[in-house]
Amino acid sequence: MIFYFTGTGNSGYVASEIAKANNDTITSISKLINEEKELEFTLKDGEVIGIIYPIYAYAPPKMVMEFIKNIKFNNYKNNYVFSLATCGGDAGNAMELIKKELNNKGMTLNSGFSIIMPNNEIIHGNVDSKEVEIRKLQNVKNEIKNINTLIKARRQNISELEKGLISKFLTNAMNPIFQIFFKTDVLKFYETDDCISCGKCEKVCNSNIITLVKGKPQWNGECCQCLACINYCPKKAIQYGKSTVKKGRYTNPYFK
Repeated sequence: MIFYFTGTGNSGYVASEIAKANNDTITSISKLINEEKELEFTLKDGEVIGIIYPIYAYAPPKMVMEFIKNIKFNNYKNNYVFSLATCGGDAGNAMELIKKELNNKGMTLNSGFSIIMPNNEIIHGNVDSKEVEIRKLQNVKNEIKNINTLIKARRQNISELEKGLISKFLTNAMNPIFQIFFKTDVLKFYETDDCISCGKCEKVCNSNIITLVKGKPQWNGECCQCLACINYCPKKAIQYGKSTVKKGRYTNPYFK
């Protein structure tokens, strides 16, 4: 049973590949929340639980943490639980946050993994060059293969669970600052004249805050910072203030 949150497809791709190798299924966290599904699941004996997500400013997305806090597992009997973060560089101390939330539910995080993916954060940065993107995606395939071996063997992987002081500082100090001062302002989103009213931005929005009004997107609500609307737009017609103008776009080529 694998739950995932994805903006531009990186975490979705990793989740689908791990599920495929372990004869498992994947479930979208944002879809469960937006459709107000009951967050209660009954586990089979020995069933694996996986939580896969991107890193936003050295921590899991707020929606992922709320999901873990509210989910309920029936028939939990020390099932193998793993957490996997996709990131542009450093996952910070994200695993510790996941571990603490699971411990509050009487559950144990057995393994933590992180995989460096192509960059998709274009408000404060930019996408990788095509050469770097291809190299990273090739390395991801090898990383997934190694992780699947550990999951199948139910191996304990604690390297990501024992991060040093720098990682703890990045998560405990930098993430709150980022959430306060760099919170995505929906008023800065807009569409250019290149918009063709395809509605893709509305469909991919994890926060479910985009609606089409006379064929044009309107943002209203709290943005989860996934930037799916910007990156998936087929005409690059969605911008965020001046921050994304003339910058590249990225979506994972292997995940639909």
